[in-house]
Amino acid sequence: MKKTGKKLFTLLLAVSMVIAAVAGCKGKEEEKKIIVGSKGFTENLIVSELYALALEDLGYTVERKFEIYNSVIHETICNDEIDLYPEYTGTALMTILGEGMMTDPQAVYEKVKSMYADKYGLAVLDFCRVNDGSGLAIRTEAAENWGIYTISDLQANASHIRFGSTADFLEREDGLPGLESAYGPFDFAEKTSFDNALKYEIMKNDEVDCVPAYTTDAALADEALTLLEDDRQFWPPYNIIPVVRQEVLDQYPDVEEAINRISASLDTDTMIQLNSEVDIEQREYEEVAKEFYDTLN
Repeated sequence: MKKTGKKLFTLLLAVSMVIAAVAGCKGKEEEKKIIVGSKGFTENLIVSELYALALEDLGYTVERKFEIYNSVIHETICNDEIDLYPEYTGTALMTILGEGMMTDPQAVYEKVKSMYADKYGLAVLDFCRVNDGSGLAIRTEAAENWGIYTISDLQANASHIRFGSTADFLEREDGLPGLESAYGPFDFAEKTSFDNALKYEIMKNDEVDCVPAYTTDAALADEALTLLEDDRQFWPPYNIIPVVRQEVLDQYPDVEEAINRISASLDTDTMIQLNSEVDIEQREYEEVAKEFYDTLN
């Protein structure tokens, strides 16, 4: 009986050790967690969801803290409340760092990357070809009729073009006056002002030919519209950059490659299409992000 009891005790001890080991492994898995944040608009939500999907594929537990106010998201990552989110080079340079305007995309990226590391202990991963900045959209028919594909082309052919914008764009330093300082005078056939929310409807009704735009606007997915190239780089770049807490990269070095892969897969045209699927076709951003992510595998 004593030998039997000893064997039983040994068996129970072994079983308990196995259970403890399994529990320990589960505990370690639970600790492999990353908090992904996002701002509160379609594009940022899609990109943040792509980050989350890539990290989940690596086996991370991802907590999503989405739709954080633009004004506080930088403070949120500095306070370790999130680990990663997509920012924009122009916002980082001028709004967060308080630096003067620069227009060369690579130079802006390098400065932001260096200053974020020095000032905040934040890592900036590879910047994305998506540029969500200011621009001009023209009706494709007008572009083809007059050979207008850059803002320089527009300036040279302005007399054929009906231009529409908000009233303040006609007066702002980063609006028409600034454009004229960079490109020369725009002698438009007509100038019309209206509420910004109406601009694409007014273009669709053939009331104007050209309007100010954000370069990843969902409406630009329509082939009837063409985004002009800012060939003299008047407006500052707003390329998407993944911002990550350095401690996270030190602990989980495989995060960098996974997130850089997402950035490499995106460009402005692709982002316009993804935004359109959510904003125009009224699909859920999670569905659109997952569908696109699956094409990368």
